[in-house]
Amino acid sequence: MLRILLAAACLLLAAGCVTLQTAATLSRPQRESIEAFRIEGRIAVRRAGESFSAGIDWRHDAQSDEIVVSGPLGQGLARLTSGGGVALLETADEKRYVAEDIEGLSEQVFGTRLPVSGLGRWVLGRSAFGGAAQLDAAGRLAGLSEQGWAIEYLRYESDAQDALPELLRARREGVEVRLKIDNWNLAR
Repeated sequence: MLRILLAAACLLLAAGCVTLQTAATLSRPQRESIEAFRIEGRIAVRRAGESFSAGIDWRHDAQSDEIVVSGPLGQGLARLTSGGGVALLETADEKRYVAEDIEGLSEQVFGTRLPVSGLGRWVLGRSAFGGAAQLDAAGRLAGLSEQGWAIEYLRYESDAQDALPELLRARREGVEVRLKIDNWNLAR
């Protein structure tokens, strides 16, 4: 159960990797204008000598989020949904946690309010709260410090300025989260 909850918490703290086809890259909206996406990939979490990895399927838009964490054989471990003034975490062992928003849900489940309202921007390689940013030679985020998190953008899909991140690492107080995105689907 701890691993499931840790994975769900890390879902709220991570950002990612991308593999896009060339045609999709040429016709997609610029990174700064993207408001909705679906990512599929893998997440790895390390904390206090423990490590956990799982599949992730995250659907995000301006009004809602749905994050599904799955095990190595694709079985669902946890499902987090938010929108319309309700956030819900459901685990594979049929436990349910409900709050008004994801921040409140994180406080209820994990004992601390996590800065999840910025995650949709972080995963796209954008600042959410105006934190300290370091840029790479192409003008993209290489590192970002916000809400106590140090986020490193380890790889982008190409050298283009509007390329999306391929690999991210987020660290805070002994927790390290890596997100590898295998597939991006951007809403137009």
